[in-house]
Amino acid sequence: MLPTRAGGIINYPIRDLQTLYSSYMPFVQGGALFVPSNRTFPLGEEVFVVVTLPESTERTPLTGKVVWVTHRTQGTRPAGFALQLAGEEGQKLKILIEKALAGLLNSDRPTYTL
Repeated sequence: MLPTRAGGIINYPIRDLQTLYSSYMPFVQGGALFVPSNRTFPLGEEVFVVVTLPESTERTPLTGKVVWVTHRTQGTRPAGFALQLAGEEGQKLKILIEKALAGLLNSDRPTYTL
């Protein structure tokens, strides 16, 4: 499911662990989250996204710098951008993501980025 944009806010509800695994970028300092989107942002731009993790109703607001851009769908990889997880909310989200993905982070399954 592609994220929705309402009044300047991009909502990204991550429905399952496979999508979370495909979206998370642990190799970026502090972690990053890929957001499938047809909207394009330049590298370095600050973007506001509200993330909902699988099996959670809690919405986490995240402002981050764009650190990755895929301009168009490439095979199984969707168009979108990735935000570097920063600040207090970003670090909380990183901890929650890594806890949810325990045991999967070293998998060799393809992701949305690499």
